[in-house]
Amino acid sequence: VALLVAGPVGLMSAVYMAEYATPKVRSVVKPALELLAGIPTIVYGIFAVVTLGPFLRDLSAALTGGSPFIQGQSIFTAGLVMGVMLIPVVSSLSDDIITAVPRAMRDGSLGLGATRSETIKRVILPAALPGIVGAILLTASRAIGETMIVVLAAGVAANLTINPFEAMTTITVKIVNQLTGDLEFNSPQTLVAFALGLTLFALTLVMNIVALYIVRKYREQYE
Repeated sequence: VALLVAGPVGLMSAVYMAEYATPKVRSVVKPALELLAGIPTIVYGIFAVVTLGPFLRDLSAALTGGSPFIQGQSIFTAGLVMGVMLIPVVSSLSDDIITAVPRAMRDGSLGLGATRSETIKRVILPAALPGIVGAILLTASRAIGETMIVVLAAGVAANLTINPFEAMTTITVKIVNQLTGDLEFNSPQTLVAFALGLTLFALTLVMNIVALYIVRKYREQYE
């Protein structure tokens, strides 16, 4: 859910800042967008559980005329807020990748009669696509390790479902729950937390390796 929000919005903002925005607008929009990355995640979590969650619950209840189909704490709510938090990551990485495409490719496409939008769709984005895919995978690995937003907005229910409108838990939240309290190092709760931590580390490591492999293998080398 977070990638569905952060991916398109971050990519479109990167295209705007790299290809359409004037230097004056870029100098204002880019720092303002990256300011979102500096907000503590606990602030996002509080906003989700206090404001966005009840709003979505009441909105779904009004649409159905009865019981809401979106709970106050749900993966959908956590994903929306986390997506807003990850927009600067996708935007900043994609912006650097798009601006790295040589200016000669843009001028050549425009000189052949293509419009600016056609140049972006058929020349710039295909050339920058490997880097953009790598940026999205790196963003996904960042989202997997998030704790505070999901513990507040998604709940702690050990619920295995594909319905994003229900409350459920994540690996990071489960680790927090397992390590809460005064526990012995060799207690079952502590060992479960370490096993979950190793699983999370392995997932994140694999995604980072795949992202770096895609970027290095398919990256265009320009002279």
